[in-house]
Amino acid sequence: MPAKNVLFIMCDQLRWDYLSCYGHKTLHTPHIDALAGRGVRYDRAYVQSPVCGASRMSTYTGRYVHAHGASWNFVPIKAGEMTIGDHLRPLGVRSVLIGKTHMKADAPGMARLGIDPKSRIGVRIAECGFDPFERDDGIHPYSGHEPNPRYNDVLREKGLEAENPWEEYANAGEDEDGDLLSGWFLKNADRPARVPDPLSETPYITGRAMDFIDDALDTDPDQPWVAHVSYIKPHWPYIVPEPYASMFGPDNVPPANRSDAERENAHPVFAQFMNRRVSRNFSRDDVRAKVIPAYMGLIKQIDDQMGRLFQHLEDRGIADQTMIVFTSDHGDYLGDHWLGEKELFHDESLRVPLIIYDPSPEADPTRGKVNTDLIESIDLAPSFLEMYGGAPVPHVMDGHSLIDTLTGTRTSDPRRYVISEYDYSFVEPRIALDMPARDCWLRMIFDGRYKYIHAERFRPMLYDLEDDPNELNDLGADPALAEVRARLHEALFEWARKPRQRATVADGAIEGTNIQDRIGEAGILIGYWDEAELEEAIRNEWGPRLANANPLVAPTLNKLLRRDVSEDKT
Repeated sequence: MPAKNVLFIMCDQLRWDYLSCYGHKTLHTPHIDALAGRGVRYDRAYVQSPVCGASRMSTYTGRYVHAHGASWNFVPIKAGEMTIGDHLRPLGVRSVLIGKTHMKADAPGMARLGIDPKSRIGVRIAECGFDPFERDDGIHPYSGHEPNPRYNDVLREKGLEAENPWEEYANAGEDEDGDLLSGWFLKNADRPARVPDPLSETPYITGRAMDFIDDALDTDPDQPWVAHVSYIKPHWPYIVPEPYASMFGPDNVPPANRSDAERENAHPVFAQFMNRRVSRNFSRDDVRAKVIPAYMGLIKQIDDQMGRLFQHLEDRGIADQTMIVFTSDHGDYLGDHWLGEKELFHDESLRVPLIIYDPSPEADPTRGKVNTDLIESIDLAPSFLEMYGGAPVPHVMDGHSLIDTLTGTRTSDPRRYVISEYDYSFVEPRIALDMPARDCWLRMIFDGRYKYIHAERFRPMLYDLEDDPNELNDLGADPALAEVRARLHEALFEWARKPRQRATVADGAIEGTNIQDRIGEAGILIGYWDEAELEEAIRNEWGPRLANANPLVAPTLNKLLRRDVSEDKT
């Protein structure tokens, strides 16, 4: 049976190498591993921006960051920008959001267009094109998101009374005297969260995903759906309830991937990111010893919830008709390269897990396979479109469908390189470098070996992942690699020159048009010397179809050629 539904799972800040199917030695993730065994595991998948909002908007639109314009977390995607839900809705597919998007609505754009934010269209714009089911961005109530989300009400109903249960229970521990210890402080990461595991954020989102599945089956079991289940974790605050808080300890923390040479003569932009507070703290071994076990516990909790969610598909009898996509919006440095957070282009930040299970018999040849093509997160939107039989829209989407990688019919990698972009105008390095906001762009191109990073107003960065897989040696000023840098710079420039804003008319519609016929049919006659030249064009270029036969054009032509209309009709 072909797949009818898509369970589109995205974790927040999950590194590709913190799953056992991707090689982690002490963190075992059997449910995610089993999914990889039933599907395809993509080994070189990259996101289009190393920050939540921009990355997600690229995934949802199938477009690069500079095409959709939502370059950072609180930069709204433009009203009218089409996303997965918008593309699939005309095909009869119900697309819903369950969890996080980290994106604000384009309120000025809706006001300009006269769209009521509370209308169905307004709500869809606010939910990035999805129909709402359960929006929960975490990070509340002071962040500009929903100040009192449903999750807080659920915690209160279960007896966890507080002004903000999300902060005081789900993301806080307590000391030996019962005093509150905020999960925002890294020193408290080794404390168990006060919330019981079943009521913590990850199980809660899982439960809501199961509620949607039940609702879909009860409402219209024949309607196909895409459920975007978007988990908040293992994103900070780094704190997890028992039993996960005690599963890992300092002995499970791998050595940091960094070198003293990285800090010596560092690229100016890289140096400023290393100097951020979060980076300075994550450069401390005692911080990593507290935080990384909690991070691992959060991932273990996610894996257990995957088992619960996948079993629900089985219990409801739709596992054999549901495609499952598991990925992340970006990684987490965790002290590697002397950095915290995620906002540069090392693999720790930019490379993500991507696993796709397709239950269709056509996907049998690839089960358990590892795909080593260069993959971008923008490839998911065109994949969903093709799965549901929609016509491809390459003038809108920049990605390539992955369906042929699932069926085993792809004969070559269609992509020569991957691209990622980051707008750092919203963070401290802009101030430290005295940069105008418009110039705070980093753009990366990776050809499978060399990773080239263009930094406006500065020299480039360059890493050779064949000789230096840990990305410890910046070759951006090495004269021996001048030709490599020039080649990748030209490839990046070639990519930048391709238009990505003409999204209302398909290339095929343009290329399939006879330009002369179009001008003739419109009665527009440009560049003709005299009547004789027009007569010749009618005979030899326009053809008999337009030889005074088009009722819209005929009157004009007859006047210009001084024809007798009655003679022409005979």
